Order: sequence, then structure tokens, then C-alpha cells
Amino acid sequence: MLAARVQHFTESVIRETTRLAQKHGAINLGQGMPDFDPPQELKDAACRAIQDGFNQYAVTWGIAPLRQAIADKMRVFNGVEWCDADAHVTVCCGATECMMAAMLAIVDPGDEVVIFQPFYENYGPDALLTGATPKWVRLNPPDWSFDPAELRAAFSAKTKAVIINTPNNPTGKVFTREELTVIAGLCQEFNAYAFSDEIYEYINYADRPHVSIASLPGMSDRTVTISGLSKTFSVTGWRLGYCVAPDAITAGIRKAHDFLTVGAPHPLQVAGAAAMRFGESYYAKLKADYYRRREVFLPYLREAGFDFQPPDGAYYVMTDIAGLGGTDDVEFVRRMIETVGVAAVPGSSFYSPKDLGRTKVRFMFAKRDDTLHQAGERLLRLREALAH
Repeated sequence: MLAARVQHFTESVIRETTRLAQKHGAINLGQGMPDFDPPQELKDAACRAIQDGFNQYAVTWGIAPLRQAIADKMRVFNGVEWCDADAHVTVCCGATECMMAAMLAIVDPGDEVVIFQPFYENYGPDALLTGATPKWVRLNPPDWSFDPAELRAAFSAKTKAVIINTPNNPTGKVFTREELTVIAGLCQEFNAYAFSDEIYEYINYADRPHVSIASLPGMSDRTVTISGLSKTFSVTGWRLGYCVAPDAITAGIRKAHDFLTVGAPHPLQVAGAAAMRFGESYYAKLKADYYRRREVFLPYLREAGFDFQPPDGAYYVMTDIAGLGGTDDVEFVRRMIETVGVAAVPGSSFYSPKDLGRTKVRFMFAKRDDTLHQAGERLLRLREALAH
């Protein structure tokens, strides 16, 4: 009955974990949504936009004030000096739609797409929906580096694109300029494009700045930079993402976007334009707050018996459960939810084949400090609970 393109998909493991957490009253450290509100100024701006009548369709590819704010930010923060609001920016319904629209605009059936793994769970299905073949390249623990030789071997005459996610979900890896330069060189050598998902760009604990591959020499005409407001402003339910790409690619993205969702919510775009004008103090506090949350939660994980490398960015930590006797990540997470009341995401959902992640579990720490302390105290009882 179903089309072949969806028959091999399963429900999102992340969303399934959320339902299990709700069923058992567990603290949800699985799905990446905060338990705190966005800034009051942003909420007020959204309410004001609704009251002021911004309730009908917006321009399909995004209202002008938001696109202008994005273009300004891309030039200053990301170093993409050529970014023009009218020619290069498309606002979509979340970064997830951005990736799908970009792939539909560029990737044809029979093409190959290089994807680093562990990977955000949408990337593989996105490639398959376009009729492409994913080519997997490992990010190797503990520092989640890649082997340049393995990456080169993944490229071929069929390679249409490579997907980069920095800071990375699920590992928290921040790609270095040197690593991005290697990727850029291969893109140019094999005439491939880069889809760069930078949704966590402001949540960076590394002692080096965020680098966008679009800012590197030779990459301006072959990069789609994807980001959004969800993580930076704690509004994951608003679904405001954006693509920045050269003119010809933008034209294709806008066509795909038009027929996927028509447009993102108008009043939330108005509020988003206000958020994009927050000063540098906002971003400094954002980074400091997430650094504090990381430092609150990670010691509990260590004491509880999880093995991991502290993430350099984003708000996730990928852990190894072998030291706790874990050999089946799905069963481990289920027992953790049922016995101590903490939910995480099974690591196998970030790998292909899934067996590569059977001893991995991802936690997120975009939570209030008291929530993290409560979750941590519960996890300290995990070893004893698993023994029974």
C-alpha cells in the first residue's frame, strides 16, 4: 500500500522516547527541547504581532525584516560577506525543512550524499527521499574526529553533496577550520555541494570561534548554510529555520519550500526579526548559561558510570554504556526510564547500521539547573537499579 520511499522508515526514536518518558513520569533528557521559556521580550513580540494583525500569509520565502536581520548576522557572525537578504535567504518551517528543501533542490535520484555518523536522525531519510544513496563516514570517539582518508574514499563521481553539522548533534563536536578545509577541498575536487547545518552555532564551549564552511575559499557557490531560531532563542515549537545559499541554489530551494509548506508562521517571523536584533550580551549569556548547565550535569553522568568526552558545543553528550554493562541501547534506555525515571535517546538511532550504536546513549542538558540536579541524583541510583 505504501510507497517504497517510506516503507523502510520507522517512527522517530527521539519522539518515541518522549512518549515513554511521559508514560512513566520520567525526566526527559532525550528530545532536545528546553523546560524553560524564551526571553520575555520575544514572547511579548509574538503576542504583539498577533494583535497587530500579522495573521495571514507572509511572503513565501520570509518577511523582509527577518531576512535582512539574517543577512546582517550571516555577514558579521558567519563571515559570509556576500549574503544578500533578497537573493540568498529563505525562511522555512524549521531547519529540518531547510535541509529537505535544499536536498530536493540539488540532489537527484542516483546521486550519493556523504554523511558523517553518528548523525542527526533526519539526514539519512532526507537523502533516501530524494532517491540518493547515503555514504557514511565515521566520527571516531573519544574526540569525534574523522579519518581524512576514509572521507576521501566516500567521495566519487556520483557524490552530489556532503552534510556537515557543527556544532554536532548528537556528539557536541565542533568542526575545526582545518577539518572544514579538508571537506571544502574535496567538495571542489569532486564538484560537490556542502549542506552545513549550524543550528547550534551560538552554543559553543570550544576555545575557538564558530567557522562556517561557506566562508572558506571556493565554497561560496557550493554551500547551503542552514540555521534557525529554535535553539538560540529556546523556541523549538516555533519552527523558524533559514537557508542561505547562492542565487541559483536559492531559486531551487524556494521552489521546493513553496510546495512543501508555503511559508513559516507570519507573526512568529515578526517576533523572530526582533530576536535577531538582540545585542551581544544576549549571546554571551546564552553561552554562559549552557556552559553552566553542562558543568552541573556532566559530573553526575561520570559518577553514575557513563563514559564520554565533554561536548565542545550544542547541548548533547554522547555516552558509552559498556561500563554499566549495556549492550542493547534500546533496552538500556527503557530500563533507565522505568527504574530511575530518566529518559535519553538510544545511540543506535544515530548510526547506520544501527549495531554501531548499541553501546551508546545520548543525553541532552537544555534544562533548568534544578531539573538537571534531580535527573543527576536519579542517575546515581542507576547502577544499583540495573543490578536487580
